[in-house]
Amino acid sequence: MRRAIVFGVLILAGTLMPMGTLAQVLESKSDAQDQNLRADIELLRSDVRADKTKIMAAMMQLDDKDAAIFWPIYREYESELSKLYDAKVAGILDYADNYLQMSDVKADDLATRALQWEDQRTDLKKKYYGSFKKALSPIKAARFLQVENQLLLIVDLQIASSLPIVEESETSEK
Repeated sequence: MRRAIVFGVLILAGTLMPMGTLAQVLESKSDAQDQNLRADIELLRSDVRADKTKIMAAMMQLDDKDAAIFWPIYREYESELSKLYDAKVAGILDYADNYLQMSDVKADDLATRALQWEDQRTDLKKKYYGSFKKALSPIKAARFLQVENQLLLIVDLQIASSLPIVEESETSEK
């Protein structure tokens, strides 16, 4: 099960996490594990980011003028989104450390953090929808939001499917 959780972190980190933050996450790993994990994440990160950018470019259907406006805003969005995913990674790692001996207090803490994270991600999308709407048009902003939501749903599903369902420990309160 720990391997499945690590796979979830790999997907998340490879998709959205800056390498500087990744170094902090990996400090607790042995050198060999660290090197292997870094290599895996770097491969995932480069592939997924390249694919995401290609998909976004194809789906946005921007002319040169609009592309010159869109891509700088999109890079800002991606930068802010990757910072949000730092918190998600921390939550997944916390879950990995506790899912076999989950207490009511820890389950509530993890669930509350996950809900807060989702709210923050929604707020970020709202902010950038407004930026794209103002800089381009409501239609192009809606298209960005639609494509981004589809891509994020795929990432979310990959992560969720790799994590085991929380188990009730014998010591948790009823």
